[in-house]
Amino acid sequence: MTRLILPAVAAVLLAPAARADQPKRPNVVVFLADDLGYGDLGCYGHPRIRTPNLDAFAKQGVRLTQCYSASAVCSPSRSAILTGRTPHRNGVYTWIAEGSEVHLRTSEVTLPRLLKDAGYATAHVGKWHLNGKFNDPTQPQPGDHGYEHWMATQNNAAPSHMNPANFVRNGKPVGKLEGFSAPLVVDEAVDWLTTKRDKDKPFFLAVWTHEPHLPIESDPQFQKPYADLDPDVRQHHGNVTQLDHAFGKLMKALDEQKLADATFVFFTADNGPEGDGEKNRTRGSTGGLRGRKRALYEGGIRVPGIARWPGHVKPGTTADGPVIGSDLLPTVLGICGVKPPADRVLDGADVLPVLTGTAAVAERKLPLYWRLNMAPNNLHIAMRDGDWKLLASEDFTKLELYNLKTDAKEADGAGDREPERLAAMTKRLKELNAGIEKEGPDWWKRLSPNGGGPVKKKKP
Repeated sequence: MTRLILPAVAAVLLAPAARADQPKRPNVVVFLADDLGYGDLGCYGHPRIRTPNLDAFAKQGVRLTQCYSASAVCSPSRSAILTGRTPHRNGVYTWIAEGSEVHLRTSEVTLPRLLKDAGYATAHVGKWHLNGKFNDPTQPQPGDHGYEHWMATQNNAAPSHMNPANFVRNGKPVGKLEGFSAPLVVDEAVDWLTTKRDKDKPFFLAVWTHEPHLPIESDPQFQKPYADLDPDVRQHHGNVTQLDHAFGKLMKALDEQKLADATFVFFTADNGPEGDGEKNRTRGSTGGLRGRKRALYEGGIRVPGIARWPGHVKPGTTADGPVIGSDLLPTVLGICGVKPPADRVLDGADVLPVLTGTAAVAERKLPLYWRLNMAPNNLHIAMRDGDWKLLASEDFTKLELYNLKTDAKEADGAGDREPERLAAMTKRLKELNAGIEKEGPDWWKRLSPNGGGPVKKKKP
């Protein structure tokens, strides 16, 4: 496959590769679940779903109570993890339909690119969903964003999680695989760790599973604990347990290779749960928070977040400070001793002090921000500053203000009681939103909200 040129990278100051006399740099694993709700894990309070591996992992590190995805749908959330920039700024403004012109541009400087250039071995396995033209040289692929090895799908595993047939490895279609998606993805990751990577280098590994995104199919062994439940519920709950099993396989591999103590691992999800939670196989839990996937209420964007780094992150701890997906780039770069890009705005902050418990909240230059044109309730933009969150329509004629410290379920709007705060936050959000619009590409104006082709004008 033709390699795309990355002109912006040349101007970025990077840390040099480690010398023999320098301390060994940590490995990094970012494990991303798909459509996993804030309340879907045992360690986040689910009364029934069994997640023994993630529950054990939470006891080995820090569990975040206010971890956010950078969007309420998948593609934008993923783009923020890799760039440290909010989606409308980096250009991936919505979920990307197959064939869409929207993609993560090579002008964006990504985390794997920065780490690779600093001497890291890099790999991506699982869902990609950062371009519409997957495995097509007219748009950048995972390898063009810094991954030396990759096995991925454009969006969902197809025809389902069972025996998927749409994976591509390093530009070559893999064909039908026997098994279930998350374990298959982790098998690829373990194979890379054990047989393919350059073991003289530290590594960055992204494992992005499809579970529990539709179309859900769960291995019968993981459905057995839920035999008394409705078949659709059994499938969903089994799918989360299937995800947990795969995560456990990866952690076991790190242990067996004596890599766990030298590896920073971060587990999270791309957005809240699909559907209404009451029918079909979309039975994910928001943990009682308002809204679900696509909504900018807490249930659509607050997700599980767990970090482990032995010797640095205290085991069995919790952290209440807000953390968002765009924080991963500056945080990981700081951990690895690599300088961030100096020629662009980064929306994320280094949150290691929050993870280690040395600070209650991160120092931020910009407040947390979300925008999703397809969000329901005519609330397409949101901002959190401190304990306060403002949601707004695109024209700012509809506003909702909440104090998340006292009203995490966003049940009691405070705009009428806090008119001065409402006015000040509205002014700040308008300014922030205008600056982001000015920097990012205008695909969101020219293309349909679902990430497809040009907007069709209605006939008069």
